[in-house]
Amino acid sequence: MITTHFRAVNYTADAKLKEFAKQRIEKLSLFYNPIIEVFVFTKVENNSDGINKWAELKIAIPGDDIIVKKQCRTFEEAIHTAAQTAERILKRRKEKIRA
Repeated sequence: MITTHFRAVNYTADAKLKEFAKQRIEKLSLFYNPIIEVFVFTKVENNSDGINKWAELKIAIPGDDIIVKKQCRTFEEAIHTAAQTAERILKRRKEKIRA
C-alpha cells in the first residue's frame, strides 16, 4: 500500500476528490512496486480559459523522485492524466532496471 499525501492549494478539496486521487495512485504500484510515497498537490489558477485546474504528482522511489504536472478542466482529469504519464515513466524505469 502506497502512502498518499493530498494537499489542496487555494481551495478546499472534498472527500470524493481525495478518495479518487488515492485510488488512482494505488494503481501505480501495479507498474512499479518499490514506491515509497506519493504527494498529490492540486491547485486552482486564476485564468480565463477554463483550463485552470493543476495536479502535480511527486512520486518518491528509491534513488530518485518523479514529478509530473498536468493542467486540465477538472481535477479528476488532471490527476488521471498525470497518473497515466507517471505509469509510462515507471514502466520505462522498470525496463531499464531489468536490462
